Order: sequence, then C-alpha cells, then structure tokens
Amino acid sequence: MAITTQAQHLTDYIGKETGLSRWFTITQEQIDTFADATHDHQFIHIDPVKAKQTPFGSTIAHGFLSLSLLSAVAYDAGINIENTLMGLNYGFDKIRFLQPVNVNSKIRGHMLLVNVFEKRPGQFLLSWDVTIEIDSSDKPALTAQWLTMTIINP
Repeated sequence: MAITTQAQHLTDYIGKETGLSRWFTITQEQIDTFADATHDHQFIHIDPVKAKQTPFGSTIAHGFLSLSLLSAVAYDAGINIENTLMGLNYGFDKIRFLQPVNVNSKIRGHMLLVNVFEKRPGQFLLSWDVTIEIDSSDKPALTAQWLTMTIINP
C-alpha cells in the first residue's frame, strides 16, 4: 500500500524504499493488446510457435509494456501527497532493460525516493529509482530513474 503523507514530510522519505507493489502476471492477451496499441508486432512478442525457437523459449513482453506498468506500481508502492490535485509523468533520466519478461511471468516493482524538489509552490518533482523484478529471477527486468510531478491544492 502506498504511503500517504503531507508535502512538508516528503524529504523524510529520501533514500528510502517507499514500497513494493503487488505481483502482475504478464499474459499473452496483454502482450497482444500492447502490440496492437503500439503497432509493434515483432514475432518475439506475438507468435508463440516462432518465439519458442528462440533462446527465450516463449514470447516475451515488450520492454515498453513492462515500463508502462510503473504507473500501477506507483499506486501500490509510491507516495500519495495529501491534497493532491494531480500526478503526472515528468520523464526519465535513465532506463535499462536488463532481462526479458517471458509470457506468464510475474513482475513487481520496488520504488526508492531519490530526491524531492519543489519547482513552484505546490508543484513537487520527485525522482525515483525503480526496479521491476521478475519472480524466480535474480536479474531484474528493468531499472529506471523516473521523474514524477505532483501538484497539490494550495
């Protein structure tokens, strides 16, 4: 469950893991839907017969599919600031796709708050180190330095 705190207490969480998300199972239906949405129909994602012949042994999720789950991870493992008007993706400083996510694998995210900067009154830029782990794997699917913006009601 995400932490809820007041804006003035955000700096108390710098350098700390704020949470761990639930597990998400990556299904072939989800991969196919993502392929349709992004127009990325490479066989390694959507053709189980051909993908079985690769070193991966099955279809794999798009790296961007795993990355897109960061929003869901943040709901579970991030920080909710009281009186939030909205939260926005602000960008990334670094993304590394380290390990493919095979179909039917389970992944979850770890979030560590790196920095907080109040850009304008009531606008907080948060910098996160996020790791997406794969169940039963020592190597993570991805790591990212993610920037989010939270705007609160004055």
